[in-house]
Amino acid sequence: MNIGDLSDEHTDGNERPSPKPEREIQNVPAVTPLPKLQLFILLYLQLAEPLTSTVVYPFVNQLVRETGVTGGDERKTGYYAGFIESSFYATEAICVLQWGRLSDRFGRKPILLSGLVGLIISVVGFGLSKNYWALVLSRCAEGALNGNIGVSKSMMTEITDVTNRARGFAYLPMVWSLGSTIGPVIGGVFSNPTTRWPGIFGTTGFWAEYPYFLPCITVAYVSLTAFLIALFCLKEVRPRSHKPTSRLKDPENGRIIYERLPASDPGPSLSTAIDKSGSDTDDQIELDILERSDSLDIEGTDASINIPYHHKPHLDQEIQRDIGLRSILIPRVLLPVLNYGFLAFTDQAVNVLIPLMYSSSIDHGGLGFDPFVIGLVQGLAGLVMGFTQVLTFPRLLQKFGPKKLYIASYTSYLLVYCAFPVLSSVTKTAGGVTTWTWLVILLQLAAYSMTCLTWGCIFMYISEAAPSPATLGLTNGLAQTTSSVMCAIAPSASSSLFSASLEHNLSGGNFVYWFLCAFTVCGIVASSRLPSHLG
Repeated sequence: MNIGDLSDEHTDGNERPSPKPEREIQNVPAVTPLPKLQLFILLYLQLAEPLTSTVVYPFVNQLVRETGVTGGDERKTGYYAGFIESSFYATEAICVLQWGRLSDRFGRKPILLSGLVGLIISVVGFGLSKNYWALVLSRCAEGALNGNIGVSKSMMTEITDVTNRARGFAYLPMVWSLGSTIGPVIGGVFSNPTTRWPGIFGTTGFWAEYPYFLPCITVAYVSLTAFLIALFCLKEVRPRSHKPTSRLKDPENGRIIYERLPASDPGPSLSTAIDKSGSDTDDQIELDILERSDSLDIEGTDASINIPYHHKPHLDQEIQRDIGLRSILIPRVLLPVLNYGFLAFTDQAVNVLIPLMYSSSIDHGGLGFDPFVIGLVQGLAGLVMGFTQVLTFPRLLQKFGPKKLYIASYTSYLLVYCAFPVLSSVTKTAGGVTTWTWLVILLQLAAYSMTCLTWGCIFMYISEAAPSPATLGLTNGLAQTTSSVMCAIAPSASSSLFSASLEHNLSGGNFVYWFLCAFTVCGIVASSRLPSHLG
């Protein structure tokens, strides 16, 4: 082959450019159908976590008061309830990154299955706990043993491609919304079964001694069914082991920069790595090879090939199996992760304040609702969020782009926080819950339902930010670690500020809401730095 005859166009025998398919000319890729069965299993598996996480919200404040740890002072409930809610995310923050790294090494499926086992054990322990510190220990175990949320996002990326990823990721927030809908309903309706259904559960005995075990065992059953379905039906995406048939070494330092894997291994090929570095055709690759004088040895074959120096960094990044944390500490990864942290804190604070404020007495800035009403209200909010996500996200994403959609959706949190002092003022002025109270609640839930669109955007930003397929699990692990840290801080911070605002009458007892509004504004500023387009 004559190097001088190389060109960017493929030619036929008459040296004329071969016609390209119409779709290639238009640069419009065919839309790949979603793998429905695997997608369903992954989503059902993911459902277990929001169920387990939110089932305690309607009754956790009442449970804390029943343990006696507050000493009868209702205003202190926020301190202790917030610590219970934070303990789950604190331990998850410590462990979730390691679960992501283990999934890169051993595969996604084993880690997902072990996470489900952790959820089952911990939530059953929570339902059987009567001592305050036993409750904290159960929530800590739940966070430490569960690494599913980051791993499932990695697997979602791997079972989709660029043509259907937006539709696939739209279902992840929907599942979280569904879990956030069903979880509080289960927690509110099934708590205290001896009081609600004395004819079935009696008035004494086990169910009277453990009034919150029924909702916990109910969500544990969901985790158990998810475990069985995943065990027998979920297909592993990443290989469990890598046994190369040949290796590519740099003779200068002996470093392995390429491994040829068995045909069943879906890992990237050498030509793929070279293509990503800027050579789009086989001719260009051959030209680069001929321009390079130094050779690289291939173990397992009798051949040697020449690779351009400028391709080496890409081979190192795209092919090397054991990639460290430093490889993802770059701006394109850290910026979406930072915004994910803001989002996690803002949303978790809402999840904590709704049951805390709603369950507090009217004299202490609340609405005086019982767990049953709180569960129904939170369930309604989750239901509306789920429908909003599924029906609007793909179209709005296509019309406005990820950045504008994320900022607009995230800004809705300001309306959610501002509704709290209005609720308190309206209810306290009327001396009880009135029609105006329910009207403000509906407006607050409407604003909250719009915030669900943020999740699909940020999940896609994070997955697209991964420097290579080999770092996908690590990238999602870092993102989930950041999210877990913020979710660990948010319950204690928001509930403690709620109690402190009441005890010291800060801003008329509303200081916590103004603080969270200011925090949300900081998150809006951070979101303005996101790229306008994915990839």
